[in-house]
Parts: sequence; structure tokens; C-alpha cells
Amino acid sequence: MNAARTKPHPLAGKTLSGAEIVVQILADEGVGAVFGYSGGAILPSYDAIFRYNAEHGQDGRDAIPLIVPANEQAAAFMAAGYSRASGKVGVCMVTSGPGATNTVTPVRDCYADSIPMVVICGQVPTAAVGTDAFQEAPISSIMGAAAKHVFLVTEPTRLEATLRSAFEIARTGRPGPVVVDIPKDVQNWSGVFRGEGVLPLPGYRARLREVYENRLDAAKAESFAQLLRAAKRPLIYAGGGVVLGEASEALRALSQTFGIPVTTTLMGIGAVDTRDPLCLQMLGMHGTAFANYATDDCDFLIAIGARFDDRVAGVPGKFARNTKAIAHLDIDPSEINKVKAVHWHHVGELNQALGALREHLQSSGFTPDYTQWHAHIAELKQKYAMNYERGGDYIQPHAVIEAINRLTKGEAIVATGVGQHQMWAAQYFDFARPRLWLTSGSMGTMGFGLPAALGAAFAQKDRIVIDIDGDASIRMNFGELETATTYNVPVKIVVLNNNGDGMVKQWQRLFFESRYSGSDKTLHQKDFVLAAKADGYKFAARVEKKDDLERVIAEFIACPAPAFLEVMIDPMASVYPMVGPGQTYEQMITGDWIASRSSAPQPTKVDAASTQMF
Repeated sequence: MNAARTKPHPLAGKTLSGAEIVVQILADEGVGAVFGYSGGAILPSYDAIFRYNAEHGQDGRDAIPLIVPANEQAAAFMAAGYSRASGKVGVCMVTSGPGATNTVTPVRDCYADSIPMVVICGQVPTAAVGTDAFQEAPISSIMGAAAKHVFLVTEPTRLEATLRSAFEIARTGRPGPVVVDIPKDVQNWSGVFRGEGVLPLPGYRARLREVYENRLDAAKAESFAQLLRAAKRPLIYAGGGVVLGEASEALRALSQTFGIPVTTTLMGIGAVDTRDPLCLQMLGMHGTAFANYATDDCDFLIAIGARFDDRVAGVPGKFARNTKAIAHLDIDPSEINKVKAVHWHHVGELNQALGALREHLQSSGFTPDYTQWHAHIAELKQKYAMNYERGGDYIQPHAVIEAINRLTKGEAIVATGVGQHQMWAAQYFDFARPRLWLTSGSMGTMGFGLPAALGAAFAQKDRIVIDIDGDASIRMNFGELETATTYNVPVKIVVLNNNGDGMVKQWQRLFFESRYSGSDKTLHQKDFVLAAKADGYKFAARVEKKDDLERVIAEFIACPAPAFLEVMIDPMASVYPMVGPGQTYEQMITGDWIASRSSAPQPTKVDAASTQMF
């Protein structure tokens, strides 16, 4: 929660237009870039950004870059990528009607993954609201179920406080997207800028205080300690809340101090260094076999910033089936006992809670011996290691990622689209720290990768930023290739081309007798490399032979400008392990190249109800 301003704002008492107030609030909030597309209802605010930058940005340091993509969906995904990579609130600014409705999917995506973002929408003049005016859409109604909160500003005098409150709501508690709908006449209005003030939100702030002030005390720490002392095989199950709560260091300290292994969700990747011997990498539907088996084998599961979602606990009653106790730490009280009943829980800020647990355990002389558990984990990692077909004529997608990973050494920002390539990237890349892994988790939105990578590149200018995409997923926002060259953003774009919707085809092979309904792209005529060259890419290459892979990838990563690489991969390559619909970890499908400790047969068909897990 932000500290109060200690001295008057330098513009306090001055007369500003509503649009100028919008831009000044953005500056006060430290917004590093605005992503958006203009239109009639938002023009006053776009003009205010232009004038602000002309006045403040002569040397470039105080300007607020305005990044214009090919469409509004991409603008909001860029803001999301900026937020995910930086931890700051991303900002998207769009016009009314279709401009605003084009952001619905990324708003819902951010809400599902708890990503802080503020979307500022233009709206028709207040008097025209509800008249079906040109480019009018009922944004409050449309966004109400998709966002953390929505504001429609009809009173100009409340604009300043509303915008500050929007940032407050977006970043505090469980983060999320906030939409601010501003009619054009409110943007054109002129009034006194106060330089301070927020809306009265007594219920929200009371709930925040309850959470933030709920510090884990010695008695609560001792009740946790009793469960841990009784355990011989404890396992930490860390989710995206650890990353979002900036609690990675506290988690790593707890794990390292007592030797407790860690597995992460898709959103929790990077919370611990994936190369650490105590890290089991990702668990769940496409998690590592050794992480899933370890989850079955543990006797005390410690869930931190995770929510037992269906991709992890597909069969809740049989998830972590041998545990004697489960603990759950989270900032959102609604997640406690929502899916899986737990024996101990704490709702509060994770850094404080994890630090208090570590300090209490140390002060009580807790020095566990997990030698046998560590040996068991090491055996699981060796026996059920990730693997894929190493021979054959086709380029395997796993090999592409391994080749890139050898050069980037766990330090690159990796964004992905959604599909098989997303899972291969999660499985085969190393991540040394948090906020290097950007992916659409809960919503699984195809087209996320490229705009998210662009947003991340504006947030972290000194890092290599790579978009791992599929030929189907990148088509969703293919127009953003030009955005990279327009702003000379040196993103590295990899298209793993298997001529289709790979994950859909995998399910169709397994469960629908290889009937590729709507998923086969072999008849499509797009030449991705020519398209990239048309958009100004000086490096645009295609790899079709295994012998060329290492050399071209080295050139690709070394390129200082936007670079595009298409790799023609094995069209039958599948993502394994895979926990199928209605299956437990014991029944996990590991494919031909990863060992399994189950003798359960692989499914050949599935009923319609079970396919909803897709």
C-alpha cells in the first residue's frame, strides 16, 4: 500500500483539463509506458500525452512513451507483459466501443492470473450514454464480470480520485485489472487539480487492513512447526502468488534453510531457481513426472500462493494422496478450503508469514534430517527425467528450446503463446529468478506471447526477451510483428511450426481417433519468413534441417535487432507427461521417452464431459 504524499503536489491548485489530469496521474504513478490505440472518444487524453511529452520529455527521461500496436487486444496484452516483467501496474488506453471491447479478453486474462493493470477507455459524452451513440458500448456491464473493478466517471470532480483509486485497487491485495471508463466531456472538462485524494472505499480498505495486519504470530508459527516436525517428506507447492507478492526470496530462504523441496505451478515458475537441486520444476497436467510423483509421495504439503486449480488438482480427493497434513498460505481468504480442505492456513502477506515461520523454526532449534527424502527426490529425478526422441529426421521442439537455453542460461525473459509450445517452454527452459516467465495461465489465451514479449521489452530493456510461439497461436496477433520493428524493440520471436493447432491435434490423436477437425493448417499458404521481412525484419530465417539448428539459433540470439526464426518441427511431437481428464498423478501418461511407474493403459477415447478439462 502506498505511503501518503508528504508535501503538496507541485501542480496542486492549478486548473487542468480532465485529460491533463489523466496524464498527470499516470506520471505521478510512475507509469513507464502507455500501450493503446486512439479513436474519437479518447483523443483528448491522447493529445494530453503528446503535450505532456513535448513539455517534459526533451531528454526522454520524463516522457511517457505511447506505444501504438496493430489492435487494442495486443495493447492490453503489452500492458500485461509490462506488468508481469516489472511488477508495476501496466496501463492500456483505448477508445470507446470496439476499442474498449477489444480489451475484454486481456482484462479477463489479467483477472484470472492476478495481474495488475489499469485500462483507461474513452466513452461517448455523458449525455449520450445509453442512447446507442456511435461507438458506444456498455463497458461497465461488459467488464463487470471480467475485471477486479470497473469505474464509469460521470462526475468530473471525481476523476482525479478515481484514477488514483484505480491504481490502488489494481496493485493491492490480490492484484488485478481495473477499468476506468471516461466520457469525452469529462476529459474536456477543466477544473482544479488537488494533487491528492482517493475515493472513499471503506469496505475494500477494511478488508485490506485485515489481511495486511494479520501477521503470523508465534502461536500460529508453532502450530505449523508441529506439523512440520511430524513430517518426514515435506514438499512446498508454490504458485503465482509467490511471484506476484515479491516473496521469492523469502520462499527460497525457507526452502534452503531447512532443505524442503519445492515444486511450482505454471504461474509460479521462477519463484525458485529451476536449476536448484531442491527444485522439482512444474507439477500438474503437463508437469514433470518426478514433481507429480513427489507430490503423491509427500506427507506434508505446504501450499504457498497457489490455489489447487484443476490443472494441478484435477481430482482433488486424490491429489497429494499420501499427505497426512496440508498447510496453505495465501493473501486471498476465498482460496482457503475452496478446492482442497487443509489442516493449517494463514491469510496474509507472504513475505512476513514466510519470514516468521523461518525465524520461529530456527529459534526453536529445528534441524531436520531429510536425507532419505532428498535421496528419494534424486532418484525420482533420475528415473523419471524429462526426455524426448533424440533420433529421427525431424527437428524436435524440445531440442530448439534446449539450444536457446544453453545460450541464455536461465536469464532471458520468455513469453509464450498458448499450446504445446507453451508447455515445452515451461518444461525445458531454465529460470533463475521470478518475472522471467510470462504466459497466459488460467485463460490460456492464444496470441498472448508476442504482445506480452513486446511489453516486457519496454519494462526490462537490458534483458533478452524471447517469444516462443506456435504457428497457430502467433496468427492471433501476427500484426504485432510490425510493432517490434516500428519501435526497434529487439525481441526474439520463435515460431515452432507444426502446421496446426498442436495441442488440439494431440488431444484429437489421443481421444478422437486422429480426426483433426478444424486443427490442421497444412492447407494454409502463409510464408512466415516473407511476412516478417515485409515487416522490416533484417533477421528472418527458417530452419528445416537438424544440422542447421545450432548455428542459426546462435546467430538469432546474437542479433541486436528484432529477429524472427521459424523452425519446422515434428508435426507429431506431443507434450508429455500428461495427466488426462479425470486421471490422477498415478495414471499420468508419460509417452515413449519418459519412464512411468504406472501400468495403467493409455486412453484411446474420452467422454464429452471429461474433455471439459481441456
